[in-house]
Parts: sequence; structure tokens; C-alpha cells
Amino acid sequence: PRHDSNKQWYQRRVAITAGGSGDKINVFPSRMILTVMKTRLKGAQKGHSLLKKKSDALTLKFRATLKKIIENKTVMGDVMKAVYFSLAEAAYAAGDISQTVIQNADKAQNKIKFTKDNVAGVQLTNFTMHSEGSDVYQLTGLGKGGQTVTRCKETAQKAIKLLIELASLQTAFITLDEAIKITNRRVNGIEYVIIPRFENTIAYCIEELDERDREEFYRLKKVQDKKKVIRAKQKKFLEEYALKEEASAASALTDAPRNLLETEHDPDIMF
Repeated sequence: PRHDSNKQWYQRRVAITAGGSGDKINVFPSRMILTVMKTRLKGAQKGHSLLKKKSDALTLKFRATLKKIIENKTVMGDVMKAVYFSLAEAAYAAGDISQTVIQNADKAQNKIKFTKDNVAGVQLTNFTMHSEGSDVYQLTGLGKGGQTVTRCKETAQKAIKLLIELASLQTAFITLDEAIKITNRRVNGIEYVIIPRFENTIAYCIEELDERDREEFYRLKKVQDKKKVIRAKQKKFLEEYALKEEASAASALTDAPRNLLETEHDPDIMF
């Protein structure tokens, strides 16, 4: 209240300000600021909800990618073992074919194509292999061991496809890991910093506005009390003044000199 001393009033204001413990935005409390803070709090809560859903979607994709990586790496060991066995069989059946392969290697037949997948706003790179032109190694091993060479080539193609798929999964794994870290950091920042700051600011504004309303109510009440006292004094003064006027008028009529020219009516005498 306003009747407190300046020191007490200042201490009470400091206590109110410190009462909203926690971080808050330095604003002047008003109805407009309170509305703005509530709108911003609602937006922060909506953003937190969306980022939480994004984090869940990325985590789900991350776990599925990790599962595929483990499966592909398990298969990769068997496939590479089969490749080396096939290469050994081809070398035994057809002899040394390395010079023939090097001479026919004019340009790459198998090429990698890049595609993008969008997962909750995160771009994931996919690698796919496609072949161009005819097979220049069709006649390799024609003299002897042709079937073994063909089987070795098919096994190697399978290994290359598996390696490209594994590279695509590893790239997606790293990208998802970074995206999940950034998203979780944002979610935690909104949940533990932004939203509490808005809530503390709203609580501070409400407390200050309530205190201002109480002070205004107290001020109006004191003004009304003073007006009542002033009206009572004015009424008493007017009543006293009216009594004085009546008394002075009566005394003036009593003390006035008699006019001899006026005819007076004497009272009748009863015998």
C-alpha cells in the first residue's frame, strides 16, 4: 500500500520481484505484455511438441538404419568370403585373367546414382548402382573356365551392391545421429529454458498487475473515504450556517423598530 514508508515499499517490491524465482524476460508488466507472453508461450509449446515428434521420427529411422547396418555387416562377411573363393576358383579354372580384365577396363560399367530421402525434414543420401552399356567381359574365360568366371563376376557384383547399400546406410546413420543430437538439444532448450522463462515472465506480470490493482483499489478506497469526510464537513457546515441564518433572521424581526403608520390589530378583550 501507498501508506508504507519508502523503504518498506522498496523492500516489498524487491521481494515481489525475487518471488518469481528463475530466469525471466526483463519487461515492463502490462496487459499487452502479458498477452504477448502468453502467445509466445503457446508458440513455444507448439514448437516443442513438433520438435519432439520430429525427434521420435528420427530416432525410429535411426534404429531401423542401425538394424539394417548390423544385418548387412553380418551378411558382408559371408559374401566377401564367397567372392574370394570364387576368385580362387576362377584363377584355378581359367588361369590368370587379371591382364584381360585390365585391358578391357575402358570405362566404368557400374555407376552410382545419388538420391535424396526426406525424413522429418532431414535429407538422407541414398546410393544406388546401375549398369550402363554392354558387358565387355562376356568373352572372358571363353577358352576355359567360362562358367567359373561368370559365377565369380556375379558374386563380385553382389558384393559391390551390398557395399554400396552399406555405404548408403552408414551415411544415413551419421546424418541421423547429428540431426537427432541437434533436435534433442533444441527440445531440451525449449523445455528447460524457453518455456520456464516465459512462464516465469507471465507469473511475474500477473503478480505485478494484481499488486497494481490492489494498490489502485486501496487508493480509490482512500479517496472515497476522504470524499465522505469532506461531504460530511460540508453538510455540517451548511446546517450550522442555515441555523445561524434562521437565528439572525428571527433576531432581526424581534429587534426591528415599530412603524406607527401601520395599523395593528389588537387582541380582543373578553370581560
